[in-house]
Order: sequence, then C-alpha cells, then structure tokens
Amino acid sequence: MARLMQLSLRGARGLTGRPTSSRRLVTRCGTSGKFWIGGNWKSNGTAESVSKLVDELNSGTVPSNTEVIVSPTFLQIPYVSQNLDQTKFAVSAQNCWVEGYGAYTGEISAEALADAGLNWVILGHSERRALNEESNELVADKTKKALDTGLSVIACIGETLEQRESGEMFNVLDAQLAAIADKVSDWSKIVVAYEPVWAIGTGVVATPDQAQEVHAYLRKWFADKVSADVSKSIRVVYGGSVNAENCAELATKEDVDGFLVGGASLKGPDFLVIANAFETQAVSA
Repeated sequence: MARLMQLSLRGARGLTGRPTSSRRLVTRCGTSGKFWIGGNWKSNGTAESVSKLVDELNSGTVPSNTEVIVSPTFLQIPYVSQNLDQTKFAVSAQNCWVEGYGAYTGEISAEALADAGLNWVILGHSERRALNEESNELVADKTKKALDTGLSVIACIGETLEQRESGEMFNVLDAQLAAIADKVSDWSKIVVAYEPVWAIGTGVVATPDQAQEVHAYLRKWFADKVSADVSKSIRVVYGGSVNAENCAELATKEDVDGFLVGGASLKGPDFLVIANAFETQAVSA
C-alpha cells in the first residue's frame, strides 16, 4: 500500500493545465458557496459513545463558510437529531431504498427519511457497492428517488486499486457518473464524494496532488458532459483516510471542496479540526 503514495496521474500541471499546487481561492463559488464536510459513522457507536461524541461536537465551533453533516446508523438517528446542535450540524442517513413505502424488508425508504426530518442521504458508497452488489444503475435510481423525495444526496464514486493500476480508473469514474447523469437533470442538491476504494479505512490517503488531479478531471467531466454551470457549482469532496493531520493541506487544493470522513468522524476533537480545515487554510492564505 505504501507505494500508492507515489502514484501520479497526468503530470505536474494536471488535467486542466493549472498547476496542481495552486491554493484555492478563499471565496467559494457555487450553490451555497460553502466548503462541505461529512462524517460517515458507518456501523459504529453505542448509546454511550454516541452521547459522548454528540457532546464533544456540540462543544466545538464550525466556521460560517463550512457546511457539516454527520451520518449515524439508522438506530442512532433519532437521538442524534434530537441532541446534536443543528445550528452547526445537519444529520444524514447512510442509505435508502429505490422504492417508497412497501414490502421491502430491511430497507428504509426515502419517504421515511424525509418524514423523520432528514435532509441528506449517502448513496453509492463503495462498501455498499461491494457488499450488496449495487450497480451503477441502482445507485442512479436511488439518487433520482431521493432527489424526487426532496432529499439532498452524497453520491459516492471511486476506483479500486486494480482499476487504478490497470488504467481503467477514469473509465470507472465516467461510468459511475454517467449512470447518475442519465437519470438526473438537476445537480443542485448533489455533493459528489470521490473515494478511492484503496484509501478507505486503510490509513493510506491520496496525496494532495493526486486528489487534485482526479477532482480536476471530474470538474472537467461535468463541464463536458453536463454543463459549465454545474461544473462551476457542484461540490466534489474527497474521502479516504482523511484525518486531523492531513486535512489542512488537502483543503488547499483548488478543486477539493471538502471531505467525506470515516474513522476520524468518530473522534469529536479530530472531526472538529477537519470541520475547520478550510477556515484554517483560508486564514493562513
């Protein structure tokens, strides 16, 4: 895994011709103009640990230029929604089903999430794609269903190590986005999370320049395949072993609009550092 840190994609100037080391502008463009941070708690947390985590988050501060979302398990959503300071944080679900209410044992409908007062849902995470064999088309159908129900979507895409090293990475990302584009016309309530599968939960993180390369590619994909306006406004965030130590440097990259965080989101002080990453680098710019 260590050799992944040395992988390069398309050269020092990147896919857009811009230097990959350029610092992002302090002023954000786009829908809300805010940097975006998500915490995916996955299947973690007890009543005791979640109560402690909520208290830690409530005691911290979130800058006005950053939108922060946390995503507990379905069982924990009611407690978190009732006790987390939602002037600072929003609450998301980790999945929803492609159909509405009905005889779908074990599934949660988008309508049920909206009825519970949620505004966000994570869809297409690589762990669900792998464990549940969710196809690009199913993820796209879920995305359309969630949007039609009024939810905002964190749409996850990413390649495996084998796909990256075989040269198929961009084809994989293209196919994942194209499936959604075939079903969706309004991207204003979608955040795209680029999560290289080889970096999720491994402790290996893409270098800032590697992350910028792929995000610049995705920005260009939206310009070419959807529209210039969507390319300028959509937030493309990075996920893959983001932590309190590497977040500030990643946040400097021009096309990295935030993070979807896994393990570090379970540590309140660390997650607050990440939530303030853009503010930290903006002040030092």
